Amino acid sequence: MTEHSPTAIPRPVEVSVIPARLEPDAIGVAQDTIIGLASSAPAATMAVTLAGLAAAAAYGGGPVIVLCGIPMLILANTYRRLNHWNANCGASFEWVGRAINPYLGFIVGWLMLAGCLAGTISVVVVLSPAVLAVFGASAASTWPNIAISTAVILVMATIALVGIRITAKTQVGMAVIEYAILIGLAVWALVYVLHHHSGSYPITRGWLSLSGINGKGNLAQGLLIAVFMYTGWDATVYVNEEVKHRRVNPGRAAVFAVVLLIVMYALPQVAMQGVASPAQLQQHSSSALVFVAQVLGGGGWAKVMAFALALSVIASTGTGIVITSRIACWMASHRMLPPVLGDVSPRYRTPVAGTIIITLILIAATWAYLLSTSIATVFGDVVSVTGLLFAAFYLCTALAAVVYYRRRVFSNAWDALVIGVLPLASAVFLGWVMVKSLQTAPASEKWSVIGILAVGLVLMLVARFSLRSPFFQIPLESAPREG
Repeated sequence: MTEHSPTAIPRPVEVSVIPARLEPDAIGVAQDTIIGLASSAPAATMAVTLAGLAAAAAYGGGPVIVLCGIPMLILANTYRRLNHWNANCGASFEWVGRAINPYLGFIVGWLMLAGCLAGTISVVVVLSPAVLAVFGASAASTWPNIAISTAVILVMATIALVGIRITAKTQVGMAVIEYAILIGLAVWALVYVLHHHSGSYPITRGWLSLSGINGKGNLAQGLLIAVFMYTGWDATVYVNEEVKHRRVNPGRAAVFAVVLLIVMYALPQVAMQGVASPAQLQQHSSSALVFVAQVLGGGGWAKVMAFALALSVIASTGTGIVITSRIACWMASHRMLPPVLGDVSPRYRTPVAGTIIITLILIAATWAYLLSTSIATVFGDVVSVTGLLFAAFYLCTALAAVVYYRRRVFSNAWDALVIGVLPLASAVFLGWVMVKSLQTAPASEKWSVIGILAVGLVLMLVARFSLRSPFFQIPLESAPREG
């Protein structure tokens, strides 16, 4: 039978494994955990969700946060298992592409990039008001906002360019201060409420119920907010090439990050929502944490909380630059994106071109947001669907784990539960969140989702036919029954 015979069986296309080029064994599991926490930005997230979750859950936000933490823990364990199989900074993009379908893998990679960029932009645009609040200055002036945002982005980008070691040390330093302030004031607030200080809102049995006070809580709406709060913990796996024991520690860090986020969200939510009356809390919803600190200790402590918020958004901005550039770098290594994004500095062992490009995008987005009301509205719609983008690629990752480990699902009861039933249940939960989110979303946000997907499809065609990425012909993989 000749090579050109129509009945010849084609050989599978071999796609070589790309060697790690970033700095190996640079950081440990504790530093990696901090990177995951910084990406979620606990203080900044609490600042924008405290009042909203209190209203949606009828003060049952604490149990809602804990309930949402369960599927997040399952997902973190799923990431841990998949990272043990294939440890690279492409993470879900690579896992979905190699286990389910390379075209779906590209879309997942694009959703990861879009979600990380939108999430970073969302903290960048509130960064300068938090900094100005520390000094008691007006946050309304446009150019001071632009100057501060641009300066902070450039500083964090420079740190990201120099290397992951200094990035991790910087993140740890900011985290210690931010979390000490957030947890310390949360404990103070809890004592304040339990002692029934004048003007506080007393804790009742409804606070410990998923349905809230008098059963008036909206569980679906509360869970939508909670999912948004948790997004970002997966940053631990996007730096896995630079973590000691890269196949093991990043997954552990993801699990640790989710556990810590449950505590750092549930405690402040329960403690701080009762410091003032419901009407006062909603009146100060845009600056809830600063308002709570003001009630507890006056203007001095309000500035302390504003400082914690500033650290939170600065840390999240730095982490956003780091992880987005690494995701883009890995996709570019497969020629899924322009190859220049895959360039790694031989001196600093960081994706220099990708970091610079991400930095320029953030600066341009910040300037456009602050200078144009119409553009700010568009960005606002994109940022509003950030949680939806994360939910989408989390869902696909859970399905990738089930598909990759499908032979083991039927081997014993434990594997059936851990890598079969639980990831599927998490995927169903995320699917439900996405449907509920789209049902309640305004038309502008729905069009934002459509636009993001459309751009992704165009880029996929460019990668397939212009860049001729070999990843689209990659043979699918699955774990053996044993091992």
